[in-house]
Amino acid sequence: MHKEVLIIRARQIAVMALAAMLVAGCAQTKAFFTGKSETPEGDPGILGAPGIDYYLSDMEKLASGDLAAQAEIFADSQSGAQLTPGPQTNLRFALVLATPGHSESHAARAASMLREVLAAPQLLTDGEIALATIALKTAEELAAAQSEVQRTRASLARAAQSRESATNQRLASLDAENRRLRQELREAEEKLEAITSIERSIREQE
Repeated sequence: MHKEVLIIRARQIAVMALAAMLVAGCAQTKAFFTGKSETPEGDPGILGAPGIDYYLSDMEKLASGDLAAQAEIFADSQSGAQLTPGPQTNLRFALVLATPGHSESHAARAASMLREVLAAPQLLTDGEIALATIALKTAEELAAAQSEVQRTRASLARAAQSRESATNQRLASLDAENRRLRQELREAEEKLEAITSIERSIREQE
């Protein structure tokens, strides 16, 4: 149980790290990511690529706890990735999946998609690469923590099932023993009754 608590705590730390790096920390890195709507020097830019605020806005809304907004953002990003798959639409959907705090969050799937997106960096802006890299690291850590929690829960469930099975076997054994003892008692009582009947008959004959 203590180990599971530590794992859950590690997951909480990973969640807070993601929020800190991708939401609260965006003010410090926004100038680099966006260049005030200009691409950084040496970055030719990607035609049609949205600014980094486009992605951060989704993540901030997902973290807000507004269920309606969360559902809308998830559905829209998923639709975009499915109907018009590409580096930017896939990145957006991956970041939505990587953001904790909503029901559709899925760290393992997000990590897989982010790796695919980062496999073609020439199709991304420098800001998108930086954001995807940070999100991938956090998603991988969170997925590992979640996997460990699942393994621990499964182990605890197996142990509980084993204990229950052993208890049931013990109860069955005790029940069988009780039945045997009751049967022996009945037989002993019948023998005693028979002996008593014989003694009574002998006394009557005398």
